[in-house]
Amino acid sequence: MDQRTEPSATKFSDQLEEWLGTDEDKTLESLVATFKEKSFAILFILLLGLPALPLPTGGATHVMEIIAALLALELIVGRRAVWLPKRWRDREIAGVRQRRFITSLMRGIRRLERLSRPRLRFLFNRRFSNRFFGVLVLAGSAGAFFAPPFSGLDTLPALSVLLLSLAVLLEDGLIAGAAILVGVTGVALEITLGSLAIHSLGKLF
Repeated sequence: MDQRTEPSATKFSDQLEEWLGTDEDKTLESLVATFKEKSFAILFILLLGLPALPLPTGGATHVMEIIAALLALELIVGRRAVWLPKRWRDREIAGVRQRRFITSLMRGIRRLERLSRPRLRFLFNRRFSNRFFGVLVLAGSAGAFFAPPFSGLDTLPALSVLLLSLAVLLEDGLIAGAAILVGVTGVALEITLGSLAIHSLGKLF
């Protein structure tokens, strides 16, 4: 008999903590099997959580952003379940170092959960809204990917994906609106500061 723990009707942070506390291997395949359709949003949180920190990454998180973009494309084409190559499915995502990061991330999630409540729930878990979610994640991932290295400008686009994913999990339209605003602001800053930098270099040469 399959002893896999199914997420209960509790807060997302409690569900994640419950999964982390099981004896099974903490692989991507295990996460997808446990959380099913919620896996897209959870993976976006785990993948873009580090770029969302206010720290210059110097391009070290580009692989995470590429994977997030590929998963976003799956949503856009209408997939309801995450598909991952075999070598990715077996990847451990909750080792010692990852657990420290996830623990820190969960503290922030719990704070947000205390402020959140279901709002505009009709917008979530529909075919069109899932595809729109994918488009926004793709845009945020691209914004983080193309941010100049060591500039810290990848923070806002990545943060927008993280907030948007939490909005989907919590079914909170207000958080979704805030996430879109953060993303638009981040991309606008990249374009503005990038244009200024190119203009300044043009004056030098």
